[in-house]
Amino acid sequence: PALPMREDDTYLYGRGSCDAKGIAAAQIAAAERLAARGERRVGLLFVVGEELNGDGAKAAARLEPKGRYLINGEPTENKLVVGSKGILRVNLRARGRAAHSAYPQLGESAVEKLLDVLADLRQMPMPADPVLGAATGNIGVIAGGCAANVIPEEATAQLMYRTVDNSGGLRAQVENVLRGRCEYEIVRETPALLMEKLDGFEMDSVAFTTDLPHLTRWGRPVLLGPGSIRVAHTDHERVAKAELERAVELYCKLVHDLKNRVKGAERVSQGT
Repeated sequence: PALPMREDDTYLYGRGSCDAKGIAAAQIAAAERLAARGERRVGLLFVVGEELNGDGAKAAARLEPKGRYLINGEPTENKLVVGSKGILRVNLRARGRAAHSAYPQLGESAVEKLLDVLADLRQMPMPADPVLGAATGNIGVIAGGCAANVIPEEATAQLMYRTVDNSGGLRAQVENVLRGRCEYEIVRETPALLMEKLDGFEMDSVAFTTDLPHLTRWGRPVLLGPGSIRVAHTDHERVAKAELERAVELYCKLVHDLKNRVKGAERVSQGT
């Protein structure tokens, strides 16, 4: 639900204060500071739909690439992220035959079919990565049936896997369980991503997914932002004012350090 904006001496509160309005504000403030210093090689790209299907990032990917690096903002507690998990999102639909529950032999329970499939999915071994850890799965939504005295003719579920590679192996495992037992649709598949390491930054890996895999043509990916993902999407979403101010400094430092990296690579390529 919508949360009204409020603040105290330490925090800004409200829906999106952490994810991602505070981040956008910090990036804009950093761009203004860099522009005031005469920097003209920095641009801003804001996209929609990151929480759903990445529609904005996919549209941006069709445009002409603009840079050597892309600094993405997510709530990372101002740590430079060296790896983020991917997503495999799957919708399931089991079909049965309705009947009066007093005569179950006349029907076929879609709910029971779905429960059997979900039980087998939960027993699957999950792949792991030395940086990102193990992949995880979540049964986020289950629905089915119309009344307690009716054998259900349809049941559905929505699954979300947090992947640690390109998800090909995990997808094959999932499809092997589902094939021939229920209908299914792969709704979203975004690979995990390993990113830049830079000296002078506190570094970490995260279990959430970003739009960066869709935007690699815009530049090599870098990920950093103020706020904690642990309060994003909650009824107590907030971001510390000090973190926003620190993020502005870190974004400016990232631009400075990445520019120096580009210059160093150019000198090496020119043999100087």
